[in-house]
Amino acid sequence: MEKSAAERGESRAANRIEVVQADITKLAVDAIVNAANTSLLGGGGVDGAIHRAAGPELVAECRLLGGCRTGQAKITPGFRLPARYIIHTVGPVWNGGGQGEPELLASCYRGCFVFVREHGLRTVAFPAISCGVYGYPIDEAVAIAVREVRTGLSENAEIEKVIFACFENEVYEAYQRALR
Repeated sequence: MEKSAAERGESRAANRIEVVQADITKLAVDAIVNAANTSLLGGGGVDGAIHRAAGPELVAECRLLGGCRTGQAKITPGFRLPARYIIHTVGPVWNGGGQGEPELLASCYRGCFVFVREHGLRTVAFPAISCGVYGYPIDEAVAIAVREVRTGLSENAEIEKVIFACFENEVYEAYQRALR
């Protein structure tokens, strides 16, 4: 039995998604996504790691951006990273889910894909946005991430690979389950 166009598109998208346990700052991709705070000036977790690896030029550049609101994204060069660009996005702090957190998290991914399109990027790596100190339940965040990445891939055939870079085993396993 022949697959429908939608099924073929979903299958093609699945072939362009990879889950790895890795330090996102070491990935040689067109862009990595930073789970930033609203100041964009560095913090803990993946944000701090990206700022340390990119060097002081990143803070100087981020000062010029005037921060970033929750659910939005901004882009900078990658500076000392192997990635050419850093797309900074501010995920929501989990407050039980009744304060628009799911839509804000989805908006983070959509905003990143705007920059992917505008800059003609072919490879991008995402961390688990909002899953660290922001306390978003991992399985819920991963479901949103997978849904939004699949949509982004279906809307942009030029993207070759989206990587979910997982630092912790629990997050890695959640992505594995969500992609089955």
